[in-house]
Amino acid sequence: MAKAPTVEDVAALAGVSRQTVSNVLNTPDIVREATRERVLTAIDELGYRRHAAARRLRLRRSSAIGIRLDPYVGGVSGVVLDRFVHAITERASERGMRMLVYAARTPTEELARLSELWEGSEIDAAILTGTVRDDQRVRALDEQGVPFISFGRPWGDDDIADPLHLWVDVDGAAGTRAATAHALTFGRRVAFFGWPPGSGTGDDRERGWLEAMADAGPGGPRLVAEESVPAAREAFAAALAAGLDADAVVCVSDSLAVGALVALSAAGRSIPVIGFDNTPTAEALGFSSVEQRPEDVATAILELLMGPTGDVVVPRQVRPGAAHALIVPELIVR
Repeated sequence: MAKAPTVEDVAALAGVSRQTVSNVLNTPDIVREATRERVLTAIDELGYRRHAAARRLRLRRSSAIGIRLDPYVGGVSGVVLDRFVHAITERASERGMRMLVYAARTPTEELARLSELWEGSEIDAAILTGTVRDDQRVRALDEQGVPFISFGRPWGDDDIADPLHLWVDVDGAAGTRAATAHALTFGRRVAFFGWPPGSGTGDDRERGWLEAMADAGPGGPRLVAEESVPAAREAFAAALAAGLDADAVVCVSDSLAVGALVALSAAGRSIPVIGFDNTPTAEALGFSSVEQRPEDVATAILELLMGPTGDVVVPRQVRPGAAHALIVPELIVR
């Protein structure tokens, strides 16, 4: 059986030192781009792969990243996070990292579990999901010194110009701008069906609708419902009974879009409804929806945590332009 390539083999082929190869793998930012590309080319040509168990022993790292497995909620919700967890697990494995999935029903339980995992050296970092305004988890992890990154911006003191934390988010405003531009092809009265005010994600998606409508003249009304199909159906049915006048509806989620479609069907009416999340339900029912691209979110998170090619979590300075990534979603028209 052929001998597996070693670090020395990579160094010899690239014409660099063993330490340079190690730097490219672990702290790529300190290596000149031309040298880094030469080493990466040698790695690809040789098919080099580090031995994960030996690396963990040598570096005293767990080579694991913790992430909460959200409770199963059924229905339309939860598909995006499910896709994200699958994607981050696959991409982490390609880098020799493992995802440690744990369960927690509340933020308090999640913090307790993360504290146990960190103090027991079972994880090198954590990924937070479902962030909200002034998220208590952010403050608590800062105090404990636990390295983390979030899927969804913290929606608090963190700011793009003066960043405090690492985060990757989907540009919700860009998604609803695209959805609204498409909806305007059906007429000028485009309604927005959103969540109650105060949700960072929901407010961001509403902003995209407002920006797209700014140059289009008077638009349709803003409707509100909680995140469930029954609640959306009831709210939209009430709006229809009150004389809702709209040429199209842009929704904050596919759940609200389904509720609107059910209410329209019951009322014997038909207007274009555009969702957000591009769930299998949107595909099955045939309505347009905004695709969040959670696989791209997973890639961006690992690059911020580990560098473009690294296979360990690398502490990094949080600075403007290098602490965040906004993934531009894509409108899927049906």
